[in-house]
Amino acid sequence: MKMKTAWIVAMTLAVASPGFVTRANAQSWSQFDHHWHDGKAELDGYHLVVSRYGQDRKATAVMVFVTEPFSEAKRVKVDDPTANPADTFDALKLNLVRDFQTGIYDYNTMLSVFVRSATMEPVKVSFSSSEWCGHVYSELIFQPKAIRGQYLSYFEGESGPVNLGRPTGGITEDELFIALRGLRHDFMAAGETKTLPYLPGSFYSRLTHKPLEWTQAVITRAKGTESVTVPAGTMESFRYDVKIADGRAGVFYIENEYPHRIVQWSLAPDVRGELTGSARLPYWMAHAEGDEKYLKDLGIAPRQ
Repeated sequence: MKMKTAWIVAMTLAVASPGFVTRANAQSWSQFDHHWHDGKAELDGYHLVVSRYGQDRKATAVMVFVTEPFSEAKRVKVDDPTANPADTFDALKLNLVRDFQTGIYDYNTMLSVFVRSATMEPVKVSFSSSEWCGHVYSELIFQPKAIRGQYLSYFEGESGPVNLGRPTGGITEDELFIALRGLRHDFMAAGETKTLPYLPGSFYSRLTHKPLEWTQAVITRAKGTESVTVPAGTMESFRYDVKIADGRAGVFYIENEYPHRIVQWSLAPDVRGELTGSARLPYWMAHAEGDEKYLKDLGIAPRQ
Protein backbone atom coordinates (compact mmCIF):
# COMPACT_ATOMS: atom_id res chain seq x y z
CA MET A 1 0.00 0.00 0.00
CA LYS A 2 1.48 3.36 -1.04
CA MET A 3 0.06 6.85 -0.60
CA LYS A 4 1.85 9.87 -2.01
CA THR A 5 2.36 12.80 0.34
CA ALA A 6 1.48 15.37 -2.30
CA TRP A 7 -1.88 13.72 -2.91
CA ILE A 8 -2.71 13.66 0.81
CA VAL A 9 -1.92 17.37 1.15
CA ALA A 10 -4.08 18.15 -1.88
CA MET A 11 -6.93 16.14 -0.38
CA THR A 12 -6.66 18.05 2.88
CA LEU A 13 -6.91 21.44 1.21
CA ALA A 14 -9.49 20.56 -1.43
CA VAL A 15 -12.80 22.38 -1.74
CA ALA A 16 -15.73 20.31 -0.54
CA SER A 17 -16.99 17.66 -2.93
CA PRO A 18 -17.82 13.99 -2.25
CA GLY A 19 -14.99 12.67 -0.13
CA PHE A 20 -13.17 16.01 0.38
CA VAL A 21 -12.92 18.29 3.40
CA THR A 22 -13.71 21.97 3.80
CA ARG A 23 -11.96 24.64 5.87
CA ALA A 24 -14.94 24.52 8.24
CA ASN A 25 -13.92 21.09 9.46
CA ALA A 26 -10.17 21.68 9.12
CA GLN A 27 -9.60 21.24 12.83
CA SER A 28 -11.24 17.82 12.93
CA TRP A 29 -9.40 16.88 9.75
CA SER A 30 -6.09 17.91 11.34
CA GLN A 31 -6.49 15.37 14.14
CA PHE A 32 -7.80 12.71 11.80
CA ASP A 33 -5.07 13.36 9.22
CA HIS A 34 -2.28 13.34 11.79
CA HIS A 35 -3.36 9.95 13.09
CA TRP A 36 -4.66 8.16 10.03
CA HIS A 37 -2.26 9.33 7.32
CA ASP A 38 0.93 8.18 9.00
CA GLY A 39 1.46 5.29 6.56
CA LYS A 40 0.26 2.69 9.07
CA ALA A 41 -2.89 0.75 9.88
CA GLU A 42 -4.58 0.15 13.20
CA LEU A 43 -4.80 -3.55 14.02
CA ASP A 44 -7.07 -4.65 16.88
CA GLY A 45 -7.34 -8.22 18.13
CA TYR A 46 -10.38 -9.59 19.97
CA HIS A 47 -11.55 -12.60 21.86
CA LEU A 48 -15.01 -13.19 20.42
CA VAL A 49 -17.92 -15.48 21.17
CA VAL A 50 -20.32 -16.10 18.28
CA SER A 51 -23.70 -17.81 18.51
CA ARG A 52 -24.10 -20.41 15.76
CA TYR A 53 -26.53 -23.35 15.53
CA GLY A 54 -27.86 -22.43 18.97
CA GLN A 55 -24.50 -22.71 20.71
CA ASP A 56 -21.80 -20.24 21.73
CA ARG A 57 -18.56 -20.63 19.74
CA LYS A 58 -15.17 -19.28 20.75
CA ALA A 59 -13.82 -17.11 17.97
CA THR A 60 -10.94 -14.83 17.07
CA ALA A 61 -11.59 -11.47 15.46
CA VAL A 62 -9.29 -8.86 13.97
CA MET A 63 -10.26 -5.34 12.94
CA VAL A 64 -8.02 -3.52 10.48
CA PHE A 65 -8.57 0.23 10.05
CA VAL A 66 -6.60 2.09 7.37
CA THR A 67 -6.99 4.96 4.91
CA GLU A 68 -6.48 4.52 1.19
CA PRO A 69 -7.26 6.30 -2.09
CA PHE A 70 -10.55 5.11 -3.58
CA SER A 71 -12.15 5.40 -7.01
CA GLU A 72 -15.54 7.12 -7.18
CA ALA A 73 -16.47 5.34 -10.41
CA LYS A 74 -15.02 1.88 -9.82
CA ARG A 75 -15.38 1.71 -6.02
CA VAL A 76 -12.01 0.02 -5.62
CA LYS A 77 -8.65 1.06 -4.22
CA VAL A 78 -6.68 3.25 -6.65
CA ASP A 79 -3.13 2.23 -7.56
CA ASP A 80 -1.96 5.74 -8.48
CA PRO A 81 -4.09 8.50 -6.90
CA THR A 82 -2.37 11.18 -8.99
CA ALA A 83 -3.46 9.59 -12.30
CA ASN A 84 -7.10 10.69 -12.04
CA PRO A 85 -7.56 12.93 -8.98
CA ALA A 86 -11.05 14.00 -10.05
CA ASP A 87 -12.20 10.40 -9.60
CA THR A 88 -10.22 9.75 -6.40
CA PHE A 89 -11.19 10.37 -2.79
CA ASP A 90 -9.73 9.42 0.57
CA ALA A 91 -11.47 6.44 2.18
CA LEU A 92 -11.26 4.86 5.59
CA LYS A 93 -11.51 1.10 5.38
CA LEU A 94 -12.45 -1.44 8.03
CA ASN A 95 -11.71 -5.10 7.47
CA LEU A 96 -13.35 -7.21 10.17
CA VAL A 97 -12.26 -10.85 10.13
CA ARG A 98 -14.02 -13.48 12.23
CA ASP A 99 -12.79 -17.09 12.53
CA PHE A 100 -14.60 -19.72 14.59
CA GLN A 101 -15.12 -23.48 14.77
CA THR A 102 -18.46 -25.28 14.57
CA GLY A 103 -17.86 -28.91 15.40
CA ILE A 104 -15.77 -30.51 12.67
CA TYR A 105 -15.63 -27.47 10.39
CA ASP A 106 -14.74 -23.81 10.71
CA TYR A 107 -16.08 -20.48 9.49
CA ASN A 108 -13.90 -17.76 8.01
CA THR A 109 -15.72 -14.50 7.36
CA MET A 110 -14.58 -11.04 6.35
CA LEU A 111 -16.49 -7.78 6.30
CA SER A 112 -15.09 -4.73 4.50
CA VAL A 113 -16.62 -1.30 5.10
CA PHE A 114 -15.48 1.77 3.18
CA VAL A 115 -16.47 5.32 4.18
CA ARG A 116 -15.46 8.74 2.92
CA SER A 117 -12.80 10.03 5.29
CA ALA A 118 -14.18 13.57 5.15
CA THR A 119 -17.82 12.80 5.95
CA MET A 120 -17.80 9.20 7.24
CA GLU A 121 -20.56 8.37 4.75
CA PRO A 122 -20.48 4.72 3.60
CA VAL A 123 -19.63 4.08 -0.04
CA LYS A 124 -19.19 0.32 -0.19
CA VAL A 125 -19.69 -2.78 1.96
CA SER A 126 -18.51 -6.23 0.93
CA PHE A 127 -18.74 -9.51 2.80
CA SER A 128 -17.45 -13.03 2.28
CA SER A 129 -18.01 -16.25 4.16
CA SER A 130 -16.32 -19.58 3.59
CA GLU A 131 -17.02 -22.81 5.42
CA TRP A 132 -17.02 -26.45 4.48
CA CYS A 133 -20.39 -26.24 2.72
CA GLY A 134 -19.40 -23.45 0.33
CA HIS A 135 -18.74 -19.77 -0.39
CA VAL A 136 -20.90 -16.68 -0.13
CA TYR A 137 -20.02 -13.17 -1.33
CA SER A 138 -22.03 -9.96 -1.24
CA GLU A 139 -21.28 -6.41 -2.33
CA LEU A 140 -23.26 -3.23 -1.67
CA ILE A 141 -22.58 0.07 -3.44
CA PHE A 142 -24.00 3.16 -1.75
CA GLN A 143 -25.53 5.85 -3.91
CA PRO A 144 -27.22 9.06 -2.67
CA LYS A 145 -30.72 7.58 -2.56
CA ALA A 146 -30.18 3.87 -3.17
CA ILE A 147 -28.05 0.85 -2.39
CA ARG A 148 -27.25 -1.44 -5.29
CA GLY A 149 -25.31 -4.65 -5.26
CA GLN A 150 -25.25 -8.39 -5.65
CA TYR A 151 -25.40 -11.52 -3.55
CA LEU A 152 -23.61 -14.64 -4.75
CA SER A 153 -24.21 -17.83 -2.79
CA TYR A 154 -23.43 -21.51 -2.95
CA PHE A 155 -26.93 -22.16 -1.63
CA GLU A 156 -29.88 -22.42 -4.01
CA GLY A 157 -32.25 -19.49 -4.22
CA GLU A 158 -30.00 -16.98 -2.47
CA SER A 159 -28.07 -15.41 -5.36
CA GLY A 160 -29.28 -12.30 -7.13
CA PRO A 161 -29.20 -8.52 -7.32
CA VAL A 162 -29.67 -6.28 -4.30
CA ASN A 163 -31.80 -3.15 -4.76
CA LEU A 164 -32.59 -1.16 -1.66
CA GLY A 165 -33.69 2.36 -0.94
CA ARG A 166 -31.59 4.60 1.25
CA PRO A 167 -33.77 6.47 3.76
CA THR A 168 -32.57 9.83 5.01
CA GLY A 169 -30.57 9.48 8.20
CA GLY A 170 -30.39 5.71 7.92
CA ILE A 171 -27.46 3.75 9.30
CA THR A 172 -26.22 0.26 8.56
CA GLU A 173 -25.19 -2.28 11.15
CA ASP A 174 -21.87 -2.81 9.38
CA GLU A 175 -21.21 0.92 9.60
CA LEU A 176 -21.56 0.99 13.38
CA PHE A 177 -18.00 -0.26 13.88
CA ILE A 178 -16.75 2.99 12.35
CA ALA A 179 -19.51 5.49 13.14
CA LEU A 180 -19.66 4.89 16.89
CA ARG A 181 -15.93 5.54 17.25
CA GLY A 182 -16.42 9.21 16.41
CA LEU A 183 -13.15 9.49 14.54
CA ARG A 184 -13.98 12.92 13.14
CA HIS A 185 -16.70 14.03 15.54
CA ASP A 186 -19.00 12.38 18.08
CA PHE A 187 -21.71 10.26 16.52
CA MET A 188 -24.05 11.36 19.30
CA ALA A 189 -23.81 13.60 22.33
CA ALA A 190 -23.61 12.02 25.79
CA GLY A 191 -27.12 11.19 27.01
CA GLU A 192 -28.67 11.49 23.52
CA THR A 193 -31.11 8.99 22.01
CA LYS A 194 -32.03 8.64 18.34
CA THR A 195 -34.48 6.46 16.44
CA LEU A 196 -33.04 5.75 12.99
CA PRO A 197 -33.76 3.70 9.89
CA TYR A 198 -31.49 0.67 10.29
CA LEU A 199 -30.12 -1.95 7.90
CA PRO A 200 -29.07 -5.21 9.59
CA GLY A 201 -25.54 -6.45 9.03
CA SER A 202 -24.07 -8.71 6.39
CA PHE A 203 -22.82 -11.21 8.99
CA TYR A 204 -26.23 -11.40 10.66
CA SER A 205 -27.94 -11.77 7.28
CA ARG A 206 -25.61 -14.60 6.32
CA LEU A 207 -26.01 -16.67 9.48
CA THR A 208 -29.79 -16.20 9.61
CA HIS A 209 -30.28 -16.62 5.82
CA LYS A 210 -32.44 -13.48 5.84
CA PRO A 211 -32.38 -11.00 2.95
CA LEU A 212 -31.40 -7.46 3.81
CA GLU A 213 -34.25 -5.02 4.43
CA TRP A 214 -34.57 -1.76 6.34
CA THR A 215 -36.01 -1.70 9.83
CA GLN A 216 -35.60 0.69 12.79
CA ALA A 217 -33.20 0.95 15.71
CA VAL A 218 -33.02 3.07 18.83
CA ILE A 219 -29.45 4.12 19.61
CA THR A 220 -28.54 5.72 22.95
CA ARG A 221 -25.27 7.11 24.17
CA ALA A 222 -24.99 6.86 27.93
CA LYS A 223 -24.07 9.83 30.07
CA GLY A 224 -20.53 9.85 31.40
CA THR A 225 -17.96 7.06 31.07
CA GLU A 226 -17.26 3.67 32.63
CA SER A 227 -14.08 1.74 33.42
CA VAL A 228 -14.15 -1.42 31.30
CA THR A 229 -11.68 -4.25 31.86
CA VAL A 230 -10.75 -6.52 28.95
CA PRO A 231 -7.67 -8.64 28.23
CA ALA A 232 -5.94 -5.56 26.78
CA GLY A 233 -6.38 -3.67 30.07
CA THR A 234 -8.78 -1.36 31.87
CA MET A 235 -9.98 1.58 29.81
CA GLU A 236 -12.27 4.51 30.48
CA SER A 237 -14.99 4.09 27.89
CA PHE A 238 -18.28 5.56 26.72
CA ARG A 239 -21.22 3.32 25.97
CA TYR A 240 -23.73 3.00 23.14
CA ASP A 241 -26.85 0.85 23.42
CA VAL A 242 -28.52 -0.36 20.24
CA LYS A 243 -32.06 -1.76 20.27
CA ILE A 244 -33.32 -3.07 16.94
CA ALA A 245 -36.92 -3.62 15.93
CA ASP A 246 -36.10 -7.25 15.07
CA GLY A 247 -35.66 -7.90 18.81
CA ARG A 248 -31.89 -7.80 19.00
CA ALA A 249 -30.08 -5.53 21.41
CA GLY A 250 -26.38 -4.67 21.52
CA VAL A 251 -23.86 -2.71 23.54
CA PHE A 252 -20.67 -1.02 22.33
CA TYR A 253 -17.98 0.30 24.69
CA ILE A 254 -15.70 2.81 22.97
CA GLU A 255 -12.39 3.97 24.42
CA ASN A 256 -12.72 7.55 25.68
CA GLU A 257 -9.29 8.63 24.42
CA TYR A 258 -8.61 9.11 20.72
CA PRO A 259 -8.60 7.12 18.49
CA HIS A 260 -11.55 5.64 20.38
CA ARG A 261 -10.90 1.95 19.83
CA ILE A 262 -13.75 -0.50 20.24
CA VAL A 263 -13.07 -1.97 23.66
CA GLN A 264 -15.99 -4.38 23.89
CA TRP A 265 -19.19 -5.10 22.00
CA SER A 266 -22.13 -7.46 21.78
CA LEU A 267 -24.74 -7.64 19.03
CA ALA A 268 -26.09 -10.99 17.88
CA PRO A 269 -24.74 -13.14 16.42
CA ASP A 270 -21.71 -11.66 18.25
CA VAL A 271 -22.30 -12.62 21.89
CA ARG A 272 -19.26 -10.78 23.23
CA GLY A 273 -16.10 -9.29 21.75
CA GLU A 274 -13.24 -8.11 23.98
CA LEU A 275 -10.11 -6.23 22.95
CA THR A 276 -6.96 -8.30 23.47
CA GLY A 277 -4.35 -5.95 22.00
CA SER A 278 -3.55 -3.36 19.33
CA ALA A 279 -0.74 -2.27 17.06
CA ARG A 280 -0.08 0.40 14.45
CA LEU A 281 2.06 -0.85 11.61
CA PRO A 282 2.16 -1.27 7.82
CA TYR A 283 0.89 -4.83 8.05
CA TRP A 284 0.98 -5.35 4.27
CA MET A 285 4.78 -5.44 4.58
CA ALA A 286 4.81 -7.90 7.50
CA HIS A 287 4.46 -11.09 5.45
CA ALA A 288 7.89 -12.70 5.91
CA GLU A 289 8.62 -15.75 8.04
CA GLY A 290 8.98 -14.49 11.58
CA ASP A 291 6.56 -11.59 11.22
CA GLU A 292 4.05 -13.71 13.11
CA LYS A 293 5.65 -12.08 16.16
CA TYR A 294 3.43 -9.04 15.63
CA LEU A 295 0.37 -11.12 16.49
CA LYS A 296 1.51 -11.06 20.10
CA ASP A 297 0.76 -7.33 20.19
CA LEU A 298 -2.80 -8.15 19.17
CA GLY A 299 -3.13 -10.85 21.82
CA ILE A 300 -3.50 -13.51 19.14
CA ALA A 301 -1.57 -16.78 19.02
CA PRO A 302 0.04 -17.70 15.66
CA ARG A 303 -1.38 -20.75 13.93
CA GLN A 304 0.69 -23.89 14.27
